[in-house]
Amino acid sequence: MKKIKIGMVCPYGWDSPGGVQTHIRELTRHLLDEGHQVSVFAPVTNEESIQEDWLVNAGKPISIPVNGSVARVLFGPIASSRVKQWIAQGDFDLLHLHEPAIPSLSLLACSAATGPMVGTFHVSSPKQKAIYAIGPILEPIVEKLTARIAVSESARKTLKEHFDTDAVVIPNGIEGAQYANAQPTIHWRNPNTLGFIGRFEEPRKGLQVLLAALPIIARFIPDVRILIAGPGDGDEFIKGLDVGLRNRIVFLGFLTDQEKASLLKSIDIYVAPNTGGESFGIILTEALSAGTPVVASDIPAFKAVLENGDAGLLFKNEDSSDLAKVLIGLLRDSEKQKQLSNRGKLSSQKYDWQVVAEQILTVYEMAMAGNEKVGLISDNRFWNRR
Repeated sequence: MKKIKIGMVCPYGWDSPGGVQTHIRELTRHLLDEGHQVSVFAPVTNEESIQEDWLVNAGKPISIPVNGSVARVLFGPIASSRVKQWIAQGDFDLLHLHEPAIPSLSLLACSAATGPMVGTFHVSSPKQKAIYAIGPILEPIVEKLTARIAVSESARKTLKEHFDTDAVVIPNGIEGAQYANAQPTIHWRNPNTLGFIGRFEEPRKGLQVLLAALPIIARFIPDVRILIAGPGDGDEFIKGLDVGLRNRIVFLGFLTDQEKASLLKSIDIYVAPNTGGESFGIILTEALSAGTPVVASDIPAFKAVLENGDAGLLFKNEDSSDLAKVLIGLLRDSEKQKQLSNRGKLSSQKYDWQVVAEQILTVYEMAMAGNEKVGLISDNRFWNRR
């Protein structure tokens, strides 16, 4: 494929932790390594935090509740003007817009631009009443996309239910070698250690389900320990726990990518007790790549990643007793842990960026088949430039 110039739009605050931001960052780095040119347009809260020379600051985002979480997005006339200016100056062969159906920069770019546009849909959620009200506005914009990608079957189903349109499924990617070759950290490496990574103060991440299972697990596995990484107030979170159990929990705070890989190599089992609202489960694929056995709730997105229990074990969603039972059984069975480690490493290979980025580039190539460049609807000087 010839080298192309890509305009990538991130809908969420760049300096806030999130799977979409990580996906865009790693995809961009891979595309740059392949010789393509990429400009990423994203909201940024703290401009001093920008480290990438390919990132263009669209302005400060605002916080809105989305899908059981808080999203930091940027919308409105000033943001629209900045999007148009970025497109006009970019001379892009193609735009890649992430989450173009939510009030964000991607929606503004899709509304303003002409030419090849690829949209990636990350969110998985049931059909919401609000969509009925704004659907007539969003549907013509979504239909402008030349091609659509969903990161999972769950995200594809959400797209079909909300907008009656389809997408090709291409999963989130991971830097497999980063996790496979990571080294454990000695003071994290202890027998019967469980791990959890995420914004644990969000109920849908399910840490409360894991902590509710801890008293049962500790009865049968006396030296069990849980390492918890992610932003939030850990001391406040465990106030309700029995004092005798608190010393089994260690809050590590926010980790760098290297530290996260080391943590996954240091624990015996990674636990994903998320209760819903997940379209994929990138942390599961990272743990699998590290060779760490995974135990996860049986929500659709996690069942798909874990191949219905072949690549990792599943428990009944929001059922702490069932989670405890599964974890106790696995902690007592070292041979089963080895089997899951081997299956997980094999399963994770399809999520490596070498595989995923090639699939995305194929979609780019199809989207550009007409040889039309990106332009602006509102200004004929940029209409269908060639």
